[in-house]
Amino acid sequence: MADDEEYDGGPDRLAERIAELDDDLIEARSESLRQSLEDYELDEEDAALLAGVRVDELGMEYSPALPVVAIVGRPNVGKSALVNRILGRREAVVQDVPGVTRDRVTYKAEWNDRRFSLVDTGGWEPDARGIDKSVASQSEIAIDLADVILFVVDAITGATATDEHVVRLLRKSSKPVFLVANKIDDSTHEPEAAALWNLGLGEPHPISAIHGRGVADLLDAVLTKMPKISAVAKEEIGGPRRVAIIGRPNVGKSSLLNRAAGEERVVVNDLAGTTRDPVDEVVELGGKPWRLVDTAGIRRRVHMHQGADFYASLRTSAALEKAEVAVVVLDVSEPISEQDIRIIELVLQAGRALVLAFNKWDLLDTPEAERNERRRFLEREIERDLAHVAWAPRVNISAKTGRRLDKLVPALEQSLESWDRRIPTGKFNAFLSELVAEHPHPLRGGKQPRILFGTQAGSRPPTFVLFTTGFLDPGYRRFIQRRLRELYDFEGTPIVVNMRIRERRQRK
Repeated sequence: MADDEEYDGGPDRLAERIAELDDDLIEARSESLRQSLEDYELDEEDAALLAGVRVDELGMEYSPALPVVAIVGRPNVGKSALVNRILGRREAVVQDVPGVTRDRVTYKAEWNDRRFSLVDTGGWEPDARGIDKSVASQSEIAIDLADVILFVVDAITGATATDEHVVRLLRKSSKPVFLVANKIDDSTHEPEAAALWNLGLGEPHPISAIHGRGVADLLDAVLTKMPKISAVAKEEIGGPRRVAIIGRPNVGKSSLLNRAAGEERVVVNDLAGTTRDPVDEVVELGGKPWRLVDTAGIRRRVHMHQGADFYASLRTSAALEKAEVAVVVLDVSEPISEQDIRIIELVLQAGRALVLAFNKWDLLDTPEAERNERRRFLEREIERDLAHVAWAPRVNISAKTGRRLDKLVPALEQSLESWDRRIPTGKFNAFLSELVAEHPHPLRGGKQPRILFGTQAGSRPPTFVLFTTGFLDPGYRRFIQRRLRELYDFEGTPIVVNMRIRERRQRK
């Protein structure tokens, strides 16, 4: 089976067969499969995951938000090299030219058994008003969204006017700041690091990101100031569910927020890109409070744009990170664009629940032949370009008139319910067993990979782990996802299916 080939098992009686199974039998079979894993080579991570299987499978599970460590600094000071050194692997792009890192990227990192989110910031380009303002703008964002700041300076070049701009912001913040003097490759360069005391941020930490010199000492110091649970990315359990309203410029995001709020809270203008910052608003919809975030429009190839547009896109990404569900607003009067598809991909990558809001629908309800023609074309575009998110609830609205806005709340609730959903381990393994019995994986090189055991490792979004004897073809994994959706009603949420290929233990 080719990677892009879709596996289609054809009709089956999967739902009926699972429904006929006795609950005690389901649990007994699941426990037997789990015990059989002891014949295979498992690592510590596997053991931790399997230990969690016995925990209350029906209860909601909220992992505490990991503390956030942001790395900031002007271009070409070695931020990405430091990221790679901390992660212990080559993840961030490193190149000896400024501005290689275009977007804000988050990685999961660990040091001395403490896990945290590591944010690599980049994409600072000179705009018409100079690089100083641009760097200060992004630094402000990084400060807002982090628990600890690593401010990287090229110690050999020394502090520049751009660095001074960032320093002024850092002094005003209440966040712990570590001044990182990079490119101190040996002891002869130590005096260069000492000169950075003049910045007024305390003791410089001399390191060489490329060679690893001093990085361990830096991380040890960071751990002493890092909170156990992030203060900026709290789950806020029990508060209003958080909704990010996103879309390309001028599709009607602000109009939607104003209509939902029942008053003019956000400036609305026909000029694309009027909104620069996210505006958090708690509004009542469907008899309950929701926290809505209206965001600046995301532009395609945003790094080519200058000034405020670039930083607005960073804030949009930040809003998406803090949200639980995203409403992607599409303008039905225009063809679905590459930008629209890219924005939907950002939601999927972030693992957020999804609702598609087709705005300006009132324009398609006119008797004009031109509008009717557009409606036919739109249906074809949806079928062709949005097939990969056919599972997302779709609402046809008019933010301007308020038409069918009442349909938005049920769609949000449905997507969030799916996003939170957990399947007990016994039922999931019963599903896998019956699925494989009816639709075995195709032979690969004369061999057939087997699924040994499966469990839901987490929710928000639903994430499943399959222990297998070999690689499952992408088309077959997508088939598993599709049948999971159909049987367990995962409408409105992405589903993640990961594999752990394990070999049988060698008998002594």
